[in-house]
Amino acid sequence: MTALIGIAVVLVAFLVLAYKRAPLWLTSLVVLAGLGYCIAVQGAHWGWGAGALAVLAVLNLKPLRRAIVTGPLFSVFKKITPPMSQTEQEAIDAGTVWWDRDLFSGKPDYNKLHSYPAPKLTAEEEAFLNGPTETLCQMLDDWQITQETKDLPPEVWQFIKDNGFLGMIIKKQFGGKEFSNYAHARVVTKIATRSGSAAVTVMVPNSLGPGELLQHYGTDAQKNYYLPRLAKGLDIPCFALTSPEAGSDAGGIPDYGIVCRGSYTDPRTGEKHDNVLGMRVTWEKRYITLGPVATVLGLAFKLYDPEHLLGDKEDIGITCALIPTNHEGVSIGRRHYPGTATFQNGPNWGKDVFIPMDWIIGGKDYVGQGWRMLVECLSVGRCISLPAMSVASGKLASYTTGAYARIRNQFGMSIGKFEGVDEALGRIGGFTYQMDAAQRLALTALDLGEKPSVLSGILKYHNTERMRKTINDAMDVHAGKAVCTGPRNYLALGYGAIPVAITVEGANILTRSMIIFGQGAIRCHPFVLKEMRAAMGNDGKAFDDAVIGHIGFTVSNAVRALVLGATGAKLAGGGKSGPTAQYYRDITRLSSAFAFLADMGMASLGGSLKFKEKLSARLGDMLSNLYIATASLKKFEDDGAPKEDLPLLRWAVETALFDCQEAMNGFLANHPSGALAWLMRRVVFPFGQSYKPASDRTGTAVAKLLMEPSASRDRLVHYMYRSKDENDAVGVLEHALKAVIETEALEGKLRSAQRKGQLAGITAQDKLDDARSKGLINDIEFAAVQRARRLKREVIMVDDFDPQLAMADSGAIHRKVI
Repeated sequence: MTALIGIAVVLVAFLVLAYKRAPLWLTSLVVLAGLGYCIAVQGAHWGWGAGALAVLAVLNLKPLRRAIVTGPLFSVFKKITPPMSQTEQEAIDAGTVWWDRDLFSGKPDYNKLHSYPAPKLTAEEEAFLNGPTETLCQMLDDWQITQETKDLPPEVWQFIKDNGFLGMIIKKQFGGKEFSNYAHARVVTKIATRSGSAAVTVMVPNSLGPGELLQHYGTDAQKNYYLPRLAKGLDIPCFALTSPEAGSDAGGIPDYGIVCRGSYTDPRTGEKHDNVLGMRVTWEKRYITLGPVATVLGLAFKLYDPEHLLGDKEDIGITCALIPTNHEGVSIGRRHYPGTATFQNGPNWGKDVFIPMDWIIGGKDYVGQGWRMLVECLSVGRCISLPAMSVASGKLASYTTGAYARIRNQFGMSIGKFEGVDEALGRIGGFTYQMDAAQRLALTALDLGEKPSVLSGILKYHNTERMRKTINDAMDVHAGKAVCTGPRNYLALGYGAIPVAITVEGANILTRSMIIFGQGAIRCHPFVLKEMRAAMGNDGKAFDDAVIGHIGFTVSNAVRALVLGATGAKLAGGGKSGPTAQYYRDITRLSSAFAFLADMGMASLGGSLKFKEKLSARLGDMLSNLYIATASLKKFEDDGAPKEDLPLLRWAVETALFDCQEAMNGFLANHPSGALAWLMRRVVFPFGQSYKPASDRTGTAVAKLLMEPSASRDRLVHYMYRSKDENDAVGVLEHALKAVIETEALEGKLRSAQRKGQLAGITAQDKLDDARSKGLINDIEFAAVQRARRLKREVIMVDDFDPQLAMADSGAIHRKVI
């Protein structure tokens, strides 16, 4: 019995060391010492020690370990590791990992998280948001843009050009604004709360496009010519990547160029050049934003050199070039019609168009480097453009739906007080908090010089999906108000444009099922990329170091997941004290569980996991929700940890933790090996699934925050354009909300008087007049109720049109019959 107790002590010591991630040599010494004590003092059988000594010798002596364990494993690994295409390799190598690596570690460092600076605008950036951006928003009429003119008005186009909106990312030395990524995103967010079409027009030249590529890779001559023109709007850029036969599979684009010598006339100068080295390019592109109005075309194509004019290589690879759109042979097509978002978008094509070598972005030195260039820039743009528009949709939905739910009455009370509406409001506010927090943290990474490729995928998918859910809820609450389109409907146009955000920059299905975890597992995991590179380089020694570290990492996370699961994460440290302390502990627990499940998934399924998209998608959901939870906590602390924001934080974090748990449950329930899944479940959920979604009480608290003016509500919708005009469909909401709140007690008093039979008359106006005449309310109160009812009517009214639905009746809003 005493020997068994001694062995139990050794086992506990091993678990402690594994939990603490002690090095292999230290763990081995402790285990040997413990077993030695059990044999010598407690009378344990010497076979225990001999067996342990043999195992530990194999693990610690590298030559022996490589001969017996990692060498044979290396041979198998090389066979089962799927080959990586050039585009996959370049995508893996592109960008950087950041906080996502900590989440993949199973042991996030929260001190590191909170050491990252809170994002802030400079005085110049703040002035731009409050000045030109505010003015631009005032100029925008989204109904006119999308339904009547199908384009931005000429004066708006000119204002955008003249005020540098197209050059926010361009350095000042070239005439640009050189704004931070945070400022860039906030400008897009503010414009998007007014007009999606205008926001797209501004964001595209500042994200993935010639300007970004030129700054990073362009030759001096290219930079000096194009960047000042792009910054001033003298040139309008577009970038042509997507082909009819190849959408998300950029490596499969059929567009090609053949290196040759030829002649051309430069449309910029009119000069003719003969017998110059260049290429004849043939392409067909579609979905090209700003394509119909662009003056300079960024083009991606595969370059071939059959005559070896550049070197020995014939298949050079994807290459990017800049071509003036008035160059001979370039065909700019008409326009696509992307739903209710009528930004300029269309196809273009060309056949055997000769362009010189110096039109390649970066010149001759960058032939074949196009895909790497694109994915590095894409990781930046995907963190900014669409996530910013998603945040804008959340802010607009929170602001308008909260106000509308308080203003609109049914059965004698605000509809926001009905629990069904209250539930939808809670989701709207909570998702908006999550979206804003997730992007803010990623923007911090960008402004610190990172290019977070994995986080960009998380943002693209999860922010646009939350945008979809948020607008759907807002539409439900507004009901008929949101169904009848017209100048006064501030939701329907955004609702119609949802598919654009969901599909562009990679369809969401692809992003979730293949990219987030597929790229995250390789880039963020501390050992997987090392193992893959060792296999590709046939480096057995490097593989040995990586795989033994990987095994220890997996064992440690298994122990940590089990211990933290069994103790309710009470042993986890780090984070902040107070009301958020348990959240940090829970995230640590789930981070360890996620890292363990990821390793077990890769170990049990090998290269086939790449094709098990439903499973890899769930692993991606785990990582994503851990990121969203930590980003929400970071936002809360950066905002000064205001107590009044706790309902929003609780909803955001608790929902993310629950969603992470559900992804784990789905992974385990659908793993091909039932026995292994059972074992993993015992480790990850030793006492079952304990996380619950945000409570009804929390959702109600969020709903209340949206339904009345407050500092918390202002923080949630910060950087939204808020018109002060009572004649504006959105602007009237704040006036009506304040008026309704101020007269709620008076309206209650009037209803009470009516129930008691104290008021005469048929209509509401008759009864209000009678209340004043009888002295139940004074003249000031009468005027306040009158004004509140007028503003309420303006909020709930919808547009009506002529029989051809061509022109809305602007006077209908003031029509009063009863």
